[in-house]
Amino acid sequence: MNKANNQNERIVKMTFASVYPHYVTKVEKKGRTKEELYKVIEWLTGYDENKLTELIENNVTFELFFKNATLNPNAHLIKGVICGYRVEEIENPLTQKVRYLDKLIDELAKGKKIEKILRVS
Repeated sequence: MNKANNQNERIVKMTFASVYPHYVTKVEKKGRTKEELYKVIEWLTGYDENKLTELIENNVTFELFFKNATLNPNAHLIKGVICGYRVEEIENPLTQKVRYLDKLIDELAKGKKIEKILRVS
């Protein structure tokens, strides 16, 4: 089994709640806020803070998390490398969505302006 298939299988089983605290730690350690994190996640998924809390409490998998999300129509504008993969070239739709989220959070942690992260023209 190749590296991409292993990654895809792991992501299907992974819960959003298991990764979310790492997102918070990453952005706060770099001086960003939880509110900015919520804004970035809401832009990508359509989930507001209350819905995110519910999803975390229900321990939903990334598969269910993105199945019920309303992906931002500009998500395709997210480009670059995350975890060794070019997000725009990832073939598995779920893996690509998770990596979109990872890329946005990485940009937030690196100090990029919110307007740029949210692909506002």
